[in-house]
Amino acid sequence: MTDVSERLEELRESGLHRRLRLIGSAQGPRVLLDGQPVLLLCSNNYLGLADHPRVREAAAEAALRWGAGAGASRLISGNMEPHRMLEERLAAFKGYEAALLFGSGYLANSGAIAALAGHGEVVFSDELNHASIVDGCRLSRAQTFVYRHGDLEHLAWGLREASGRGSLIVTDGVFSMDGDVAPLNELVGLARSHGCRVMVDEAHATGALGPGGRGSVAAAGLSGEVDLVVGTLGKALGSYGAYVCASAELTEYLLNTARSFIFSTAPPPPVLAAALAALELLEAEPERVEQLGANAAALREGLAAEGLAPGSSKTQIVPLEVGEAAPTMELCERLLERGVFAQGIRPPTVPAGSSRLRFSVMATHERSELRDAARVAGEAAQELGIVPARSGSPVPVAA
Repeated sequence: MTDVSERLEELRESGLHRRLRLIGSAQGPRVLLDGQPVLLLCSNNYLGLADHPRVREAAAEAALRWGAGAGASRLISGNMEPHRMLEERLAAFKGYEAALLFGSGYLANSGAIAALAGHGEVVFSDELNHASIVDGCRLSRAQTFVYRHGDLEHLAWGLREASGRGSLIVTDGVFSMDGDVAPLNELVGLARSHGCRVMVDEAHATGALGPGGRGSVAAAGLSGEVDLVVGTLGKALGSYGAYVCASAELTEYLLNTARSFIFSTAPPPPVLAAALAALELLEAEPERVEQLGANAAALREGLAAEGLAPGSSKTQIVPLEVGEAAPTMELCERLLERGVFAQGIRPPTVPAGSSRLRFSVMATHERSELRDAARVAGEAAQELGIVPARSGSPVPVAA
């Protein structure tokens, strides 16, 4: 049996030990972190709706009317009017016949993949897909072919090798750690030529890309053509839970076969009402999506002006790759000391040697805040020798 204390010490020594930080305020562009005010640059509350008055009020009213919880799985006695209402609105927003709510993005991805991929079939998964997709592939009875990130030639080779056994191509729409966008038109073309379904996780794309924030699938002009679109309520929509949009037939099939749906208590009415209010705000105020994109561009420009390389992302996720875990977390702490919270991301979330600060902006950040954050990041990086000092002499990495 593994000694837990020894394993914990190994994690500490390798710079991979984690701890919880306490947020002492509502989610917003600025929060109290462990009692100190900081600029929050690592939240998925992209449109700033988690603390919006209308969203809060909708949750409170639903709690008073429907109660705090659903009480059971939806196939037992937990199916309520708020579930039906939100599913109808999500399907219409995404351009699909139907939608099915899940308790979380993890449950939606793992449940849908395991339900759709059968024994003797092959699932094709991008190597940088979210952990919930990876685990869905593991839970399925199918073989998994992991293709190199965004590599269409590698994927095409795998499809040919599968000799008609391909069941599903699954990809993030916006990749959560690099912020890049999947080549969806090409993926759909390959799928059609090989008789495969396509599933796209829009967790980081809904509210951020496409007309009116409808996501990467809509941005590619593929609404209704991608077989399954998965999304979360806990990011741009400021609440909690997830959904799958698909044809009426596919959603009925998932309702009957997806174990993570069948055997989970239904999402509580207050979070559904909050998500519905947030969706209504998004539809009424699409300028929030434009502001999010402009803020992300401002942060990238500010980091580049400091001599930092924020990667090739064009989305609200702005990675600053450092390399090893220890200097990454030291940089994180230096920024925190100056009032900027950008979380360090380490293995196993990202591959070894690619630890980074993952900046994520909100539509509600001020440009001046983002410029200041970039300046702080530049100063801290210079102190650690991550970039050359302005004098031209490298600064040694702190001991």
